[in-house]
Amino acid sequence: MLGRVARARARVRRQVWGLLALRPAGFPWLTVAGKRLTGWVVVDLDATIITSASKNAGAAATFKKTFGFHPLAAWCANTQECLAMLLRPGNAGANTVADHLTVLSAALAQIPDASRAKILVRVDGAGATHELLEHLEALNTARRTVRYTVGWKMTAADEQAIALLPESVWEDTLNQDGTVNGDAHVAELTGLNTRTGWPDRMRLTVRRSRPSRRQLANLTAFEKKTGWRYSIAASNIRHLWGIAGSHQPQFLDVLHRSHTTVEDRVRANKALGLHNLPSQSWEVNRGWVLAANLAADLDAWTRLLGLHDQPGLSHAEPDTMRYRLYQLPAKHTRHARRRWLTLSNSWPWREAFLTCWQRLSALPALS
Repeated sequence: MLGRVARARARVRRQVWGLLALRPAGFPWLTVAGKRLTGWVVVDLDATIITSASKNAGAAATFKKTFGFHPLAAWCANTQECLAMLLRPGNAGANTVADHLTVLSAALAQIPDASRAKILVRVDGAGATHELLEHLEALNTARRTVRYTVGWKMTAADEQAIALLPESVWEDTLNQDGTVNGDAHVAELTGLNTRTGWPDRMRLTVRRSRPSRRQLANLTAFEKKTGWRYSIAASNIRHLWGIAGSHQPQFLDVLHRSHTTVEDRVRANKALGLHNLPSQSWEVNRGWVLAANLAADLDAWTRLLGLHDQPGLSHAEPDTMRYRLYQLPAKHTRHARRRWLTLSNSWPWREAFLTCWQRLSALPALS
């Protein structure tokens, strides 16, 4: 059943993405550091915690000392869709390679064939495993380019490599809009790190910033000595064709940091029903997770196809959409074999609702 639903989702998604390309603004390509990533479909992998109030099947103690489930999911950063989600027990590992490969495979299967030429995969530190990075490298073919950026768990060897960096190589980082941020710096670490066994194309970039008061207790001895907090990211990006400056460490840094927007998608998905799994049955909860993912897709498609030019609604949270559109103050009646929906003239979002309704009603039927 799950396989049949996945194939149906992929078929509908193919048509939706084709309609998105016909919008006046075109397909929603990402903009990072002021540069538009035209042609690149960005997939963000991340895990989250779903707490449970009872001993449901699969519920267990999590690494955050809570009790519940630890699903792993993949979201499309371009469209804010949930491409795939794997329900896992609460004690499932954060860096389990088999789970990452399963979710990644299911997510790539959801991307239409016409959009698979350029894929960018972003993962936090849980993705820095030999097997996952080697698998991502193996996905590259003559017709498909796969690039990745993943977090990196810093070790004593990494700190020794950072200590070798002269002060002159550190450069100011960039904000998401492309402006300079002089409070943090980034440098290339490739070549100074002596770790072996990783893909040949892999690059390492290191970022340093002043630690916050909350971070002071978790600093290493090296960080306390230098007064900086360091973080490392690994990537196989040498250059993104057509994007000037994409080979620079500053661009790779801001590209990786923009992965944090996946937290917004997690929060939105939980607001659409994922915050609580209702059954003691594992299979029923798997179905519930799928229903929540379908709701996330429908919410994203409604905004992308019907509200893409409506201020305050094109990127609205689910609660905002409920308050303004989904739970509208209207009267639904039948008369003369017709249905009538009567809206209040004083409702602030009346025109936005009508615009969305007309656009969605005019969409062609699924072929």
